[in-house]
Amino acid sequence: MLESMTGYGNAEGVENGVRVTAEIRSVNNRFAEISVKLPRQFSSFEIDAREQIRSRVQRGKISAFLQITADNEEELPLVVNERKTRAYRKLLDDVCRYGGIEGPVGLEHLLNYSDIFESDNRLQEHAEAIWRFARTVLEKALDGMVDMRRREGEILARDFAERIEGITNSLESIRGISEANRDRVRDRLREKVEAVAGKDVAYSRERLEMELVIISDKLDITEECIRFASHNGFFLEELHNDEPGSGRKLNFLLQEQLREANTIASKSQDAAIARKVVYIKEELEKIREQLQNIE
Repeated sequence: MLESMTGYGNAEGVENGVRVTAEIRSVNNRFAEISVKLPRQFSSFEIDAREQIRSRVQRGKISAFLQITADNEEELPLVVNERKTRAYRKLLDDVCRYGGIEGPVGLEHLLNYSDIFESDNRLQEHAEAIWRFARTVLEKALDGMVDMRRREGEILARDFAERIEGITNSLESIRGISEANRDRVRDRLREKVEAVAGKDVAYSRERLEMELVIISDKLDITEECIRFASHNGFFLEELHNDEPGSGRKLNFLLQEQLREANTIASKSQDAAIARKVVYIKEELEKIREQLQNIE
């Protein structure tokens, strides 16, 4: 099952007077890049939150935001660190005095130093319990994001399957045209060999017939068509693979499909085949663009 790298989820919960709100979103990225923003007093749990998210996703740029407040919608209790506040005030006064700066030191200056605020001891005492609850809320938000990623993946899988079907039909037409052309080319070359044989010219029939075979082989695209069809089959199978990381496998198969399409185009000398190859490459390019968003 394909999973898109674009998704969003949010959740909220209340327990023991504490309200936790979690919001998480993801966009496409080559690797897993996880960013977590927590209230400062819970920053020690950031690594745990990252690992929780990493256990659910393989690739994508993930941004998670958690807000933890009292249930009455006020911020959880904070206290002022008097020692740090006095020290910063003295430091700012000294800067003004040494720098010849006039004017009083105001609250707006002190607020630049966020560590003058500390969490209440009551919060510190219950931080572990609060975080355990916050993890359950984060998990619900993750469920929502993963569900959205999977739903978008299903939509893309159906689109890919339809395009591969169209490519397969065009490939069958190309094989039919190629076989008919091959027979005509061989007949024409045989006529030329016989024409040469009917003249009084020294020649090697074996050599001419060998060249006939070589020319026919150079124009033959049977092997390319067979490999292309095989890649198409593997591509469709991978769309329903439950293992993670399908995006990388599909990208590899797509490169092989493009390689075969280019070889067919270079070997073929038929306008009808050329037109169908153009269609195939256009469809593969559309698939390639969408594959950038598959995990």
